[in-house]
Amino acid sequence: MPECLDVVLLLTSFDVGGTERQMVELAKRLDQSRFRPYLACFHQRGRLLDEIPARIPVRAFPITGFATPRAIGQLGAFAAWCRSIGADIVHTCDLYGNIFGLPGAALAGVPVRIGNRREILTGDKSRAQLTGQRLAYRAAHAVVANSSAARDQLELEGVPPSRIRLIANGLDPLRFTPAPPRTSVARIVMVANLRAEKGHDTLLGAVPRILERHPDATVTLVGDGPRREPLELLARALGIAGRVRFAGECHDVAPVLRDHDLFVLPSRSEAFPNALIEAMATALPVVATRVGGIPEVVRDGVNGRLVPPDDHNALADTVIALMDDPAAAAALGQAARLDVERHYTIDRMVERFERLYLAEIETHVWNRGNRRHSRAAA
Repeated sequence: MPECLDVVLLLTSFDVGGTERQMVELAKRLDQSRFRPYLACFHQRGRLLDEIPARIPVRAFPITGFATPRAIGQLGAFAAWCRSIGADIVHTCDLYGNIFGLPGAALAGVPVRIGNRREILTGDKSRAQLTGQRLAYRAAHAVVANSSAARDQLELEGVPPSRIRLIANGLDPLRFTPAPPRTSVARIVMVANLRAEKGHDTLLGAVPRILERHPDATVTLVGDGPRREPLELLARALGIAGRVRFAGECHDVAPVLRDHDLFVLPSRSEAFPNALIEAMATALPVVATRVGGIPEVVRDGVNGRLVPPDDHNALADTVIALMDDPAAAAALGQAARLDVERHYTIDRMVERFERLYLAEIETHVWNRGNRRHSRAAA
C-alpha cells in the first residue's frame, strides 16, 4: 500500500456553486492518513475560501483566457508546481480545469490524471471550449461523470467507456434538516442560476393556472444570472409579479428551503443538480423535468414527480395536484429524504473518490513497479 498520496484538486474559483462546494468538501474530508490534498485555482476568490482548513495549501494560477501568452506561462508554472510538490494525482473539477489541468499534469509527468464531467450540453459553452475539453480528456486516465446522462455525453464525445467512472454528487444531510410536516402547500421555491436551460420561464408560465386554483400560492426564485431582467419582464407581462419574488443569490439555501412547501426544477438540461438533492434532503416534495440525470434521482410517484420539459400546463397540473393533497406531498418529501440518506451523502461520495484514487494509483504506478518520485518543498 502506497504512502500518503499528494492530490491536487483544480477549480476555477471558490465562489459558491455546486461543483465548488462538492470539491472543497472532498478536499476537507479526504482521509489524512492516506491523502494530502492541495487546492489549485484560476481565481483565488469566493466565500468557500473561508471554509478551507489551514492545513490545505491553496495555489492560484490566474488566467483570463486560454489563447494568451500568459495562459501558456501559467500552464508551465502549474506543471512546475505539480513536480515540486510531487503530485501523485491531479483531479480537475470543471471544464476550464479540464482544459488547463489535464495537459498541464501530463506535461508535469503526474502519474494519475482524473477529469470531471458535471454537466451535459447547456448552450453556454463555445464550440472551441467543448473541442478543447474533448482534446484535454485524452490526457486523463479516468473521467468522472456525476450521472449516467453525463456518462452518455462523454461517450458521445469519444471518451472510451473503460475510462469513465460514475460517482454521484453528495451532501451533508445534517446541513439540510427536514422541515416539519406541512398542513398546506402554498410556498413554491426554485433554486437555480437564472439561465435559459433552467426553465424558469416554464415555471412562470405555469403560475397563472396555479393561482386560479390556489390564489394564495407564492413563488420564490433563488439565484441570479443573465436571464433575470427578461424573467422579471415575463412575470409582469403574465400579471403575476406580485406573487413571484426574485431572491437573488443565497449563500445558505438550507433555511430558505425549510421555509417553503414545494420545490420545482423545470430544467431543459441537467446532469446532476445539487439543488435537487438539497431540496430532497429537506423533505420537500419535488416536481422536476424528465431530462438528463434527474430521472436517476427522482422516481416519479415514489420520491417526487416528473413532468416533460417546456410544458407549463403539465407542470401546473402536477403542482396543483400536490397542493390539493398535502398528505401525498409530505409522503413524497419523506421518501426523498430517505433516498438522500441512503444514496447521496457526502461521506459516500468521498469514499468513492478515495477508492478511485487508490485504484488508479494501483493501476498506473504500483502494478507497473514504478518508483515514487522524490518530493521537494512546495
